[in-house]
Amino acid sequence: MKLTAQTYAIISAIAIFVGLPLLLYALGDAPRRTYLKEGVSLLTLLAFTMMLGQFFLARGNETLLSLFKPPQIQKVHKVIAYSAISVIFVHPVLIVLPRYFEGGIKPWDAFVTMVTDFGNLGIVLGLIAWVVMLVLGITVYFRRKMIPHFKLKYRGWRYFHGGLAVIFTVLGLWHSIALGRHTDIAMSAFFVTLAVLGFAMLAHMYWEQSMAKVKPVSKGSTQ
Repeated sequence: MKLTAQTYAIISAIAIFVGLPLLLYALGDAPRRTYLKEGVSLLTLLAFTMMLGQFFLARGNETLLSLFKPPQIQKVHKVIAYSAISVIFVHPVLIVLPRYFEGGIKPWDAFVTMVTDFGNLGIVLGLIAWVVMLVLGITVYFRRKMIPHFKLKYRGWRYFHGGLAVIFTVLGLWHSIALGRHTDIAMSAFFVTLAVLGFAMLAHMYWEQSMAKVKPVSKGSTQ
């Protein structure tokens, strides 16, 4: 069976954003725990990877736009984004969930202790990233009401949305590297690489848009 360019793109995306983090997880040297705890770790890793993947679904990805129609890309973007946000939204609860099945400190006590440990930079970064992500999700939901209030309308909204996404990514990445059990050197390098490439793609798109607004007027033409 002959594979189309679209099929190759989908397979490549799955290999990079699902297969590679799973491989790095399997090759990592972190001691294995219960199936529930490892399942939570894997779910969180994949959710964060999916969030990083959103940068590659932006309009700046000309290769993707040449293969798929914008409505198709937008639909996939929404489904993946909301799914990943849902997982990360309950991430603090998922961390203490296994304590329901263990002895020792109660889950609620563990949760309170964790989110009030302001002396731990990793915790503080995680809390701020969580709030930024919440704002990101809420503003997307109400974007139609917000867009008219931006000076540049839809373009202004995109700058705002992209800025929030970058802030969340930086904070979330710092948090995961500082505290993540499975974010060893290889996994951290993978996350950082995706983030840098995503930021570069976003910056390139915004740069092209700003240049398009200031195109020089040809000689002899009138404004």
